[in-house]
Amino acid sequence: MKGVVWSVHVVSISSLKGGVGKTSVTLGLASAALAAGIPTLVIDLDPHADASTGLGVRANGKQPIGQMLKNARRARLQDQVVASAWQTKAAEKKSRTRIPVLDVAVGDAYTGIYDRPDLRTRDLRRLTQILSRTSGYQLVLIDCPPSLNGLTRMAWSASDQLLLVAEPSLFSVAGTERTQRALDLFRREFAPSLGPVKVVANRVRKDSAEHTFRLGEMRQMFGESMVKPEIPEHPEWQQIQGAAYSVHQWPSKATAPMLNQFDALLKEVMASAGASNR
Repeated sequence: MKGVVWSVHVVSISSLKGGVGKTSVTLGLASAALAAGIPTLVIDLDPHADASTGLGVRANGKQPIGQMLKNARRARLQDQVVASAWQTKAAEKKSRTRIPVLDVAVGDAYTGIYDRPDLRTRDLRRLTQILSRTSGYQLVLIDCPPSLNGLTRMAWSASDQLLLVAEPSLFSVAGTERTQRALDLFRREFAPSLGPVKVVANRVRKDSAEHTFRLGEMRQMFGESMVKPEIPEHPEWQQIQGAAYSVHQWPSKATAPMLNQFDALLKEVMASAGASNR
């Protein structure tokens, strides 16, 4: 990577409601980026650290992201990241000299001290401060907790694009609409330069009349903010995550449509990066 200069694209993956597959979308995008050879960093801001588990990493003597946030003025993120288990598998499988990069800022429960509704403005800039000293990545994916408290707003402050993940169900759609309203207020007060906000429909069941109805409702409510493709529910997804595998590395032909969908979603995300950098 020496001698190559990239404009880093920082994307927050958020939801107000838990259980809609926010971390699954983060991992699907990370898998597509690894397969595409895009140098990527995943920051696991959720205190439950599910993204770290799915990426097959532990801190192993490195500082997790919570400790780095505590020492934001001195923390050197690139000294503390851990290479994902997916990256190792990809290198072994392809046996090539240019090893694909997928690093992780490991999540931990300590981040919960910042997940408060009354976080001060200077604390909202902690992640921005850390990322300002970080280089070598083309894409940064931030997996946020399922709330609108301090950690999510800290991620929004550091990002140039947001993905709001929603399931086509009543409470998830309503929660996404509330998140958009909260985001409009946050943008005006703290992040006027924040780029596009997109809505991703996840865990879609094509044979569900309720999902079909809610998808129509989402398209009407969110208009051009809705991203294609919509991500369908897949019977092997839980098994893939439980084994800490990239979906692109999973040895099953049944996942081929899902690979295409995450590849298309990554293309949409990176196209937004190009638009925001012009």
